[in-house]
Amino acid sequence: MPRLRKVIDWLVTIAVAIGVVLVFEAEVAKPYRVPSPSMEPTLHCAKPTPYCEASYDDRVIANRLAYRFENPKRGQIVVFTAPAKAREECGEGGTYVKRLIGLPGDKIVEREGKIWINGKFLREPYVKPALRDMDSGYWVVPKGHYFFMGDDRAHSCDSRQWGSVPRSSLIGPVLFTYWPPSRWF
Repeated sequence: MPRLRKVIDWLVTIAVAIGVVLVFEAEVAKPYRVPSPSMEPTLHCAKPTPYCEASYDDRVIANRLAYRFENPKRGQIVVFTAPAKAREECGEGGTYVKRLIGLPGDKIVEREGKIWINGKFLREPYVKPALRDMDSGYWVVPKGHYFFMGDDRAHSCDSRQWGSVPRSSLIGPVLFTYWPPSRWF
């Protein structure tokens, strides 16, 4: 009987551990892959995809609980479910990873690749000058929505093409890059 009890103890321990991991991933932090060049050089995608700089796609962990307790902040890199129009405009839907640029009610102006929010220039040290596009545009972010752009503006299909994202579609901010190990920060 002691041997059977030991086996049962191990099986229960393993089952509980698996349950904890599954609940943690589903409710707290979930891994995501960066498959496109839209966030280069901040987050890498893998060659041979055009404009990708790395040999491996970066993999990130998103905090799924953050936006239950705090509001999204401009400048955060966020994982979200893309609107349906993103599939039409970009050829791909699903989950996106982009930088949060516009908050509800913001008036966003892009002029020759530079961004102004509510009339104030947005300093963006994470966008390399060579990766800015020279487009111009004007958007107003609706109440309860957010405006996203990639750090590689020239190769990003983002809110400029498919519009803003409702808060209900935000999964959470990126906490850290876990793969490849050389990208840990």
